[in-house]
Order: sequence, then structure tokens, then C-alpha cells
Amino acid sequence: MSGSRDAKTFARSFSHLLKRAVQYSVHCYMEEAGKSGLTHRQFTVLSAVDVHDGKSQTELVKVTGIDRSTLADLVARLMAQGYVQRRRTKEDARTNSIKLTPQGKKSLKSAQAGAEDVDKKLLSLFPASERKSLLDNLSLLAAEMDRLDDAESEKPAPAKVKLKRRPQ
Repeated sequence: MSGSRDAKTFARSFSHLLKRAVQYSVHCYMEEAGKSGLTHRQFTVLSAVDVHDGKSQTELVKVTGIDRSTLADLVARLMAQGYVQRRRTKEDARTNSIKLTPQGKKSLKSAQAGAEDVDKKLLSLFPASERKSLLDNLSLLAAEMDRLDDAESEKPAPAKVKLKRRPQ
């Protein structure tokens, strides 16, 4: 396949263009809100914790769309920076409750205006008459991902295989 033909294929590939749009969004975030010292994902987690104070990490996975292990790493880093606290819940000792610290609230606040400016900048690239439709359509994709996540979490855990011990 020729280079020109490859470029045309990518130029019309919805999934490729969506990936590039996400890359541009993160770039814009780092130019504006990144000055606060928070990465885009850290900002996302702090925002989710602010709105869902005291929720479990599992619930934050659902809210943010960040996978479980990445979210756990982010929470650990945010704890080390003094932005969040993690405590075991009284209801279930296996569940962690996440709360913002005063320092986390301050850091989040310092990034919020820039993050809002990024949203405005990105949406301004589209005609005003198409913005609601664009957001509605992106919401459809997000809802489909939520549906897949829900279906995955409802699957039974694989059965543990018990190994027989050999007589000694």
C-alpha cells in the first residue's frame, strides 16, 4: 500500500480520528490546566472524588472510566502527594473509601478553570449548532463502554482450581 493511500485511510478512520482527538484534548489540557502540576488523569480522579466524596475505588473506576489497576496507581500517587486519603470502610474491610484532603481541594481548584477553558476551546472548534449533537453522540459511545463494563463485572469469577497434594 502506498503512503498516500495509507494517509487517506487514516484520515477517514473514525477510531483513528477519535484517538487523535483524545491526544489533542490531552495536549490542550497540559497547555492550560497542566500548569497546576496535575496530569489529565489526576485531574479526572480528583474531580470524581470531589463529586463522589467517600466513594470506593471500584465506584471511581465506573465514574472515571479508568481501569482498576491504573486508578489504584493514581490514587497511590495522589496519596503520596497529599491530595487524597484512603481508608477502609466500616461496612467492608476490603473496600477503600477515597476522600480529598484540603491540599487536594486546593490543587483541584487551581486546575479547574484551565480544564473548563480546554472544554470551551475544544467545543469552539465545532459550529454551535452541532455541539449538542456532538456531546450526545460521544455520550452514546461512553454509555456503550459502561454497558460493556457492567456486563464484564457481572461475569462470575473464574473458579479456583484446587491442586491435590502429593503424599510425601
